[in-house]
Amino acid sequence: MQCKSPIRPLVVIPTYNERENMSRLIPAVLGADTSLHVLVVDDGSPDDTAGVILELMEKEYAGRVFLNSRLRKQGLGRAYVDGFNWGLENGYDFLIEMDGDWSHHPRYLGAMLRLAKEADFVIGSRYVPDGGTLNWGIGRQVLSKFGSLYSRLILGVRIADFTGGFNGWSAEVLRKIDLDTLRSNGYSFQIELKYRADKLGFSHTEFPIIFDERRAGKSKMSVSISLEALWRVWGLRFFGNRVLKNMKRPSQTVETGAESTNVRSSG
Repeated sequence: MQCKSPIRPLVVIPTYNERENMSRLIPAVLGADTSLHVLVVDDGSPDDTAGVILELMEKEYAGRVFLNSRLRKQGLGRAYVDGFNWGLENGYDFLIEMDGDWSHHPRYLGAMLRLAKEADFVIGSRYVPDGGTLNWGIGRQVLSKFGSLYSRLILGVRIADFTGGFNGWSAEVLRKIDLDTLRSNGYSFQIELKYRADKLGFSHTEFPIIFDERRAGKSKMSVSISLEALWRVWGLRFFGNRVLKNMKRPSQTVETGAESTNVRSSG
């Protein structure tokens, strides 16, 4: 398809106990480009992350920051699906996934927006030349690289960073993917999303980022999340086409290298 420069980009940030990070991260995100808006999807954080967001909305960023407050922890995948659906319903044309702990630095948002003109979805990649990670132990580095290689080999898709979570999606891609039928809810959500988009014929590009360890708070990574990704890939390999065959492919492709929800707005 012919890609267009984003007019209304939205950064979706899922949070759970990210109070320490939000007060500085959101101003940095909004300062990266004047067109950017932010939706925080908070899973009832005990540390009152939502309170920090509300304060930012009311005092400084009316009309640019929004809050989706959910009653309990429902998982990363579900948070992004809810955030994407809200963004599509409100007319945003390019939606960006971003962690709430500074591991995805706002300095990369400018490149993400520029590359949106060249491809249907954009991947901030740790595993292309000049990409990488900081402050990771050997075990985590091996697990992450293996996860992407494992997914690439089994699914037959040429994506270097399958498991990474700093990605940008055109609204058309997200509409065609049929978000509510996505089955993954942990980090395997990233694999399933990219696999569907690729198999539907959408183009992608990857650009290098340095992924740093979180600045504050506790990591959400666990053994169970890693294991889900391992077995979920086989489910996509053998059963994914049953879902994909019911979805309409784009006319052209371009080759390039819940519980109760309350969405608040101050504008």
